[in-house]
Amino acid sequence: MTYKVAGVELDPQPTTGRWIPRKMLGRDGNGRAIYEATRQHELVWGLLNAEEYDDLQDHFVSIGATGTLIVDLPVYTTGTYVFHSYTGCYVDEPSPGRFFTEHYQDVRFIITNVVTEK
Repeated sequence: MTYKVAGVELDPQPTTGRWIPRKMLGRDGNGRAIYEATRQHELVWGLLNAEEYDDLQDHFVSIGATGTLIVDLPVYTTGTYVFHSYTGCYVDEPSPGRFFTEHYQDVRFIITNVVTEK
């Protein structure tokens, strides 16, 4: 199972991925929390060389303005580690961290508008 964005397998694969907790929008009349309807998933590469970062940036540029995308991510809260194709997603521009000996550290790529079953 691998991460894919718009049908393209990310190469190299991210070092880590995580579901970002949803923001609480408020409380209903009974005091129960109301959350955003969609989720976000964050992909992080611990270290990318300049060419790998450029490839990731080029992929973003090629899909960034195309509308919604299909993204393969791990299923949210399941007992097994399996991937699912989520439709209607958007991506934020890759965000590089520090630059260290000709490499980018902690490159982050956020996928938004992910509708999960739970």
